[in-house]
Amino acid sequence: MRLIKRLDLFILKSFLPLFAMTFFIVLFIVLMQFLWKFIDDLVGKGLSMGVLAELFFYAALSMVPMALPLAILLASLMTYGNFGEKFELTAMKASGISLFRSMLPVMWTVGAIAVGAFFFQNDVLPHAQVKMWTLLFSVRQKSPELEIPEGVFYDQIPGYNLYVKTKNRDTGMLYDVMIYDVSRPGDNSTILLADSTRLAFTPDMRYLYLHLFQGEQFENLREQNQRDRNVPFRRETFVEKEVLIPFDANFNRLDEGGMRKQYVGKNIAQLRHTIDSVSQRVDSMGLTYADELLTTSGRYLPGSRSRSGRRNEPVSSQPGRLSATDAAKNGSSSSAGRTASATHSTTAAEKPAEPDVQPVDLDTLLMKLTVSQRSQILEQARHSVERQASDLQFKAMTLADEKKTIRRHAIELIKKFTLSVACLIFFFIGAPLGAIIRKGGLGTPLVISVLLFLVYYIIDNTGYKMARDGHWAVWAGMWLSTSILAPLGIYLTYKAMNDSAVFDKDRYMAVIRKILGRRPDRSVRYKEVIINDISLDTAHDMLTRLAKSAKSLETVCTAPVSYTNIWSHGLDRRQVEDIAEETDATVEYLTDCRNAMAVNKLVNFPVIVWRWMLDPTFGRAWLGKVWTVLFPLGFPVYLADRMARRRLKAEMIRVVQTCDEISSLLDRYGNRSAGGETTK
Repeated sequence: MRLIKRLDLFILKSFLPLFAMTFFIVLFIVLMQFLWKFIDDLVGKGLSMGVLAELFFYAALSMVPMALPLAILLASLMTYGNFGEKFELTAMKASGISLFRSMLPVMWTVGAIAVGAFFFQNDVLPHAQVKMWTLLFSVRQKSPELEIPEGVFYDQIPGYNLYVKTKNRDTGMLYDVMIYDVSRPGDNSTILLADSTRLAFTPDMRYLYLHLFQGEQFENLREQNQRDRNVPFRRETFVEKEVLIPFDANFNRLDEGGMRKQYVGKNIAQLRHTIDSVSQRVDSMGLTYADELLTTSGRYLPGSRSRSGRRNEPVSSQPGRLSATDAAKNGSSSSAGRTASATHSTTAAEKPAEPDVQPVDLDTLLMKLTVSQRSQILEQARHSVERQASDLQFKAMTLADEKKTIRRHAIELIKKFTLSVACLIFFFIGAPLGAIIRKGGLGTPLVISVLLFLVYYIIDNTGYKMARDGHWAVWAGMWLSTSILAPLGIYLTYKAMNDSAVFDKDRYMAVIRKILGRRPDRSVRYKEVIINDISLDTAHDMLTRLAKSAKSLETVCTAPVSYTNIWSHGLDRRQVEDIAEETDATVEYLTDCRNAMAVNKLVNFPVIVWRWMLDPTFGRAWLGKVWTVLFPLGFPVYLADRMARRRLKAEMIRVVQTCDEISSLLDRYGNRSAGGETTK
């Protein structure tokens, strides 16, 4: 029992330093990604080191959900890869300790990290994101640091364009200065020219102080006399002039209250409360819009009910028709335009009896009107439809915004749980994978971890965008990456527990060759030590029988087969398999031959395998009749059968030639050994 405790401590001492190292490395990398993304908002603002340090601290906390799963994957893969490379896993298994038992201490540690990640997501991350985004928005609104270049116009001062020809960096004096005041619209601009200027900030850092020497000021006065075609202006010559320009160079923090109301600043309870409130509001808005549609559209829908519970009765039994009673009430044809647009429903007391309802065609009434009346009615109808369409579009946009709010809050709610699950999944991928590949260090584990995490990130980002845009259900999009990677973790854990060769190159190449229809090459090695010598007579008999069988099958493959005959005259599978077994038996027997030349010739025997194209009906006559009738669909199978027959024919020719060559060698040299002896 004491050995197991020491083993657990040894495994944890190997895992925890690697986890800490990989976590901070990955966190630094994602933090550099954050810096690269927002570098334009930070450079040139004159921010203090304290503000930058605070921003990077909160950004690092916000990047923990991205860095933690990758760190667990890389650390677990490196830990068990090192164990496998140093044969420590082999020693554990020899001591009766299974791989699953060796994973238990790290499994409990990762479980504790996953639980801590959940509370971090729920309690710490919302505050960190509120601080980070508030600080970032404050940085974006800060005025840039005043660094006026030479020879170009500088437009970073709001409402002013400043041109400086040269400047003295030691004294801070600016020479040949032009200042354009464009803060007022139109032609009411002011231009200042000065030979030299001294620039400074007021003590409160809210105004830019300009002390101008030897210059002129030009100002248009169109505002004072707008009726005069000749625009008056004012010109002023000065020796010294002082100008204050509003330019707030201070760093002003925004209020965090607005960001706390966003989904990034809420915990699980607040997210659920917001989802319930907005969902109730959406349902209420939907009922209100539906009631307005029923009551204000100009015609009640047949059989529908308003929110008041009153059943809406149809105007007539046929859509688009008006009852004769209503037509009589509406007067003569001169007022038929108003009749055609009136589609009110009668109350229960005023409802006429069913036998009195006579349908009247609205098109007939409309044709009785004059052209101008019909045009007026159609124009009114068009404007009415446009107003209703615009109103419905506005209501649809309002509902879409509310539903988007629900989705964003639901996504943030599920994110509280996905990080913890991702930590567990990546452990069950990394630890078994490290035990399988048996490679430690930062080489192979780093490459595999990055590739797996890229797959996870792409899948997770795809699901997130599909859920955010409403194309998928929120739960389906947010759990997409988990549902794909969880089976991979189970598969790798199962393979590692059973010592299965997951990365067996020969096995996968054999599968690929089988899919592509390529047969493997025969491998035969000459035996240095032979216990049982072969009999030359037996060898000749086996080679003769094999050549005779191959010639028989070659004759069958040579016979022409039409499209209709292929479905009823497929090759005999048993015949092909018998020749394959006979070939393997001959090769196995002749490997004990002492004649090295004959043994080397054995590799010329092809590996014969059965292909379904040689008998596409699988021995079923009815299936052959079906394929015969379906001529266009069966033609590709017919071509594949012809190719398979030609390939099998070539293999039989190769078998016959190899049998003849080996028989000739045995007749000429016998069963000769390396020392020159011959066995007969």
